[in-house]
This record gives sequence, structure tokens and C-alpha cells, in this order.
Amino acid sequence: MSEHHDQRSEEVSALPCSRRTLRFLGVAAAAVALAVAAAGILSRSEDAKAVAKWTQAAAIPTVSTLHPKQDMAGQELVLPGDVEAWYSAPVYARVSGYLKAWYFDYGARVTKGQVLAEIETPDLDAQLSAAKAKLKSAQALVKVRESELHFADTTFARWRDAPKGVVSAQEQQAKQADYESAVARLNAGRADVAVAQAEVDRLQALESFKRVTAPFDGIVTARKTDIGALINAGSGIGGGSGPELFRVADVHKMRVYVKVPQRMANAVQVGMKAELHLPQYLDKVFAAVVATTSSAINANSRTLLVEMHAENADGLLQPGAFAQVHFSVPSDSNVLRIPTGALVFRQHGLEVAVVGPDNKIELKRVTLGRNLGADVEVLHGLSRSDRVVDSPPDALASGDVVRIAGEPAAGKEEAELERQRN
Repeated sequence: MSEHHDQRSEEVSALPCSRRTLRFLGVAAAAVALAVAAAGILSRSEDAKAVAKWTQAAAIPTVSTLHPKQDMAGQELVLPGDVEAWYSAPVYARVSGYLKAWYFDYGARVTKGQVLAEIETPDLDAQLSAAKAKLKSAQALVKVRESELHFADTTFARWRDAPKGVVSAQEQQAKQADYESAVARLNAGRADVAVAQAEVDRLQALESFKRVTAPFDGIVTARKTDIGALINAGSGIGGGSGPELFRVADVHKMRVYVKVPQRMANAVQVGMKAELHLPQYLDKVFAAVVATTSSAINANSRTLLVEMHAENADGLLQPGAFAQVHFSVPSDSNVLRIPTGALVFRQHGLEVAVVGPDNKIELKRVTLGRNLGADVEVLHGLSRSDRVVDSPPDALASGDVVRIAGEPAAGKEEAELERQRN
């Protein structure tokens, strides 16, 4: 009986101990659960921060850069030019009539004074005949007046030298007046002869213009008349308004005229050599030399007129031809070149994106020169040390941070983000 009572007492005393253990275990489990939950929350927060940093780093654009370059070999300036003859003269008729014959056509080579055509001038011939007849009449009248003068002179001398009392003073004065009148009539007659002779000379000079001649050695580049055509004196001579009959050009040497833009005007100097390229001679290059300039800028085109001379012994250069004139202009240390793709077209004009020392973008306004195709000239706005962004993204703006292609990531943090991303 006592044994049974002792066993029961032991069971009753063990109950409180078991409850304390369970309570402790529950608290421990709750603590572990809270710790696990806190660890999970902290881990997710760290992951979120890492993702945010990675996202921010991934959003930094990667760009490639280049430095502006200078063309140390010089620049080639190509401009259109007009080829003209050394001399070129339109040939007009100096007299009116009908074309009797022409002797040279397009492309014919002629020498100075060679007859190009002949003109029939019936009106002029009649005027010359009348003038000659008038001259002969005036000359005959002068001979009569000379005879009258001789008679008046001898009569006056006889009366003047007569002894006193033989003739009266009144009669002497009358004979003297007859003599003086004869002298005046002779002088008037001689003046009429001179006028008539001048008219004959004038008409004979016009008669010489019945033969149209070449003004200098050259080639006939135009013939604008034909046999039987009515010819009027041209070029405003004597009020004439007739058209040109021929045009003759001297092509032993040629003049080439080029209009140089004002910006390049100081680069073209007298004595500078150039090359001429003509469309009809793809395998030939003609040499030319700058002879002179107009020394003035045209107010309408803002260009400088330059005259060049080119030898043409073989006659290949033709008046009126178009030529591309290639100048070799010395390089300008202030002019830089960049690819056309580096330009940014914004509302403020042409700009170029430049990477600063802190990898931040700066948009610089630039002034351009010539467009060279793949490259453009930059006159102002850049230096050779600038890091220019090649083909910049459209959204790139001043102050944006960029990563340079080919350069390592800056700092341990970006390296860690790069590791996490991979």
C-alpha cells in the first residue's frame, strides 16, 4: 500500500517539470521561426537592393569614343569651272548688203586677215561712184578757180605797178578786190575737194569691209549666215543692229574661271597649281595655274572669281566646256574632322556629344565646314583631346553618365553587380 502511494507521489511531482519543458521548447521554436523569418526578410531586402543596383548599372549606356583628327596631308578643294578661249570675238558685218559667199565653216582653222566671207553692196557701190564724180567735179572747179586767180593776180599787179596818174586809186582798189575774191573762191573750191575726197576715202574704207576677215589666228566656232542672206551692219556701228556672222576663238591657250567660296578665298593664291578633270576625258588630267583673281567678293554669290591659264597645244580643251577644278589646299591646324555619324541634330543646332573626365556627357555646339562624305570638317567647337561619342543614342543628354566601350567597370561595386548579373 505504501509502495503504491510513493509511485503516485512521484508521478504528481513530474507533471510541472514536463510543462515547463514544453513551454521552453515552444518559446525556442518561436524564436527560431522569428529568426528564420527575419533572415528571409533581410535576404530579400538585400536581394532587392542588389537588383536595384544592378538595374541602375545596367541602365548606364555603353558608348564608343574617338578623337577628332586633322588631315596632315592637306585638303583637296574641288570646284566647278568654266573653260573659255584665250580670245573669242564675234565677227559682224561693217556694211549692209547680200552675202555673196562664205569660205570657212565650223571648226575651220583660220589665220589673221584671212577672208571668211564676201558681201555684195550695190548701195555702197553707187554711193562711192557718186562721191568720186563729185570729187572730180570739185577738182575741175578748183582748176578753173586757179586760172581765175592767176588772171586776177596779174591784172592787179599791172594796175598796182602802173605809174601815178595812169590809173585811178579806185580802179586799183577794184582790181585788188577781184584778186582777193579769186583767192577766196579758190580756197572754197579746195575745201570742197577735201570734203569730197574725205567722202570717197570713207566709202572706199567701207568697200574694204565687203570682205569679212578673221581678227586673229584661231578656229571658227560659229557661222550664223548663208549665201544670199540680207546683211545689216551690226554691233551698233552706224546704228546697225545686225547679228554676228561668225565667231572666231584663239584656243592655243585657255582661260578657266572658277568661283571660290568666300570661306576658302584666302587659300587660293596666284601661282597655285590645279588639275582639270573633264567629263569627256576620263583618263586625262590637264594642268592649270592661277593667273589672277578679281580681288573682290561677289555680293550675290559670296564667291571670289579666279582666272586660271591652261596650255592647249593639242586642242583638247574646248571653249564653253565644264571642268572640275581640283586645288590642293594646305591643311589648317584649326580644322578637325569627325565622322558624320557623330553629329547630333537638336533644337539648338548641330552638336557633338563629348565624354568628360567623370564619364558624364557634355553636348557641344559646333560649326561645320565642308561635307567630305563619311567625315565632316569642324571649324569651331572641338579640340583634338576631346572624347567624341561615335553614333550617340538619340536619348543621350548633357549630364548623363556613360560607360566607355572596352574600358573595365569602375569600382568593386560595379564588378560585384556584374558578377551577380552573370
